[in-house]
Amino acid sequence: MAKIGTILLCGTLALTCGVVATQALANNDQPAGPQSLPGDTLPPFGMLDNAGHLPPYPPPPPGGFHHGGPGTPLESTVRGPSLELAIVAARAAVDSCTARGYQGAATVIDSAGQARAMLSADGSDGSHVFVAQRKALTALEFRMSSAQAREEVPKDPALVARVKPNMFVQFGAFPILDGKEVIGAIGYSGGDDEACAKAGLDAIERRLNKSP
Repeated sequence: MAKIGTILLCGTLALTCGVVATQALANNDQPAGPQSLPGDTLPPFGMLDNAGHLPPYPPPPPGGFHHGGPGTPLESTVRGPSLELAIVAARAAVDSCTARGYQGAATVIDSAGQARAMLSADGSDGSHVFVAQRKALTALEFRMSSAQAREEVPKDPALVARVKPNMFVQFGAFPILDGKEVIGAIGYSGGDDEACAKAGLDAIERRLNKSP
């Protein structure tokens, strides 16, 4: 089995940002810009602002910022593959490509477009997981493979109008269905993108459908 190098396993953030990632979070985090990926938000402190200043850390709210333990409310309740299934799918996609000499990465997203799992093969650069997520956002938005979207979207102005700045309309991603419901998408970048993303999709769908 091929080794995995960089690994980033992501849950969801405080509120659903949606595919466009333009909605502010409850703690005033904001997307860095229109091309920001869902969940990629910045707090209004501790990072340089537009004027080049470093805003100070604010006083914590009553009770503090974060809580854990039994009974802690979920940060997100949107549909999506479980962490276990997301890892299975991403791993299957990466293994499919590394077995044939490709060095890339896979990203699995939930129905809000936020990353559930990102896996990057040994020897690949860090860009692939984000390219894969942008492809997956395309598949999620249009409820079709990103390869089909690449063919269909340019022909229809109404579809073009649905393309967001954080999408990459290119082959290499598929929506993930649980029955008839789209619960997320998987994308791959850095090799035989279409085939490797499909290997990941097949792995997760076998488990969703409980087939051998």
